[in-house]
Amino acid sequence: MLKFFKIIALLEGTSLLLLLLFAMPMKYMFHEPIFVKIIGMAHGILFVAYIIMAIMQKIESNWSFKTLGIISIASVIPFGTFYIDKKYLK
Repeated sequence: MLKFFKIIALLEGTSLLLLLLFAMPMKYMFHEPIFVKIIGMAHGILFVAYIIMAIMQKIESNWSFKTLGIISIASVIPFGTFYIDKKYLK
């Protein structure tokens, strides 16, 4: 299950970066909101999957609530999930 969580973390982090660095500028600079709708929906689904998988991994790996909190907070910080992958998901 750890391997699947790592994949979800990578996808979630990538979708956040795409949303912030591509979709939002397209919406506000070029008046193309469709990218926010598409990438935003994908990011939302991946975010929910990431949190669910983090809770499941906490139970399986016997993480502390502090570790779960750090891993959860990292999902809303750009590049956070990449850091988590290197630091916690070995």
